[in-house]
Amino acid sequence: DTMISLPGLALATGRPEIARDILATFAGFISEGMLPNRFPDAGQAPEYNTVDAALWYFEAVRAYLDDTGDKGFISEIFPALESIIDFYTKGTRYGIKADPKDGLLYAGQEGVQLTWMDAKVGDKVITPRMGKPVEVNALWYSALRSMSAFARAAGKPSAEFDSAGDLALYGFGRFWNDKSGCCFDVLDGPGGNDPALRPNQIFAVCLSSSPLDPGRQKKVVDACAGKLLTSHGLRSLTPDSPAYKGVYGGDQSSRDGAYHQGTVWGWLIGPFAVAHMKVYGDAGKAKGFLRPMLDHMKAAGVGSMSEIFDGDPPMRPRGCIAQAWTVGEVLRAFAEIDKMSRIKR
Repeated sequence: DTMISLPGLALATGRPEIARDILATFAGFISEGMLPNRFPDAGQAPEYNTVDAALWYFEAVRAYLDDTGDKGFISEIFPALESIIDFYTKGTRYGIKADPKDGLLYAGQEGVQLTWMDAKVGDKVITPRMGKPVEVNALWYSALRSMSAFARAAGKPSAEFDSAGDLALYGFGRFWNDKSGCCFDVLDGPGGNDPALRPNQIFAVCLSSSPLDPGRQKKVVDACAGKLLTSHGLRSLTPDSPAYKGVYGGDQSSRDGAYHQGTVWGWLIGPFAVAHMKVYGDAGKAKGFLRPMLDHMKAAGVGSMSEIFDGDPPMRPRGCIAQAWTVGEVLRAFAEIDKMSRIKR
């Protein structure tokens, strides 16, 4: 959550010193290439149970470097960044390891939820997504390209990261599903390749280094717009899926069962708006996807933005009334669209 929220909350708001402090602090907690997913109460050890936190760390560091040009900081944390790439390549907890054949990142272990879709009811993982998840590999590819840039900024060799990025780019082609005209959600899972249309593939478009060509980027945006887009975010699953849950409510078991099975996530409107701007170049329309969230600031947690919304109309706000991811991604998207618009001119 911290790494996803940081660019919007700290950089888009003109507070890079806060971003630097957070990034430096987390560098000290990297363990076997992983960032902690949670810091429990005092006296307890951090929990390392997520595949993507370390990859979002690269995105946050890249955003900080782009914002500040602070190459000295990159040199300072370079060993920590290098350790992440090394452990993810050779293997770390929960079966996380780059496949030497296609360069893609595999992650998964029975009974453990490793991606951001991490709901669990008792011993049942609702969206296990074992295998090679699409957003994890979009982030992995972007991290490798960022690492090449970090190496050059720190005066280090970059050839190893360049080669790994090239292989991951080649391997990412396997995600394309000609039948649906968009990406598989997960490759090489226990049941094969998962064709479910979820919002995770939007990251293969919106990240600074996309592993998709422009034509496929546009098809992904159109696919997400067609069945997942709402006024306040993207649905976590399409309404025509048999597993779709359109209302987030009931007891905890019912709520957790719907959490990533159709529930709309507010933070995803940021990546979608940036991706739309990237492929269509229409800043006004891209910002238009974000503006309902500004009206929403008067509707639930006054002055802030909600975590989630029902997938079915009227898409009532649910969950946390003030969610860092949502606020951060809306702020970042507005700033990113402005930046892209200036570059385009």
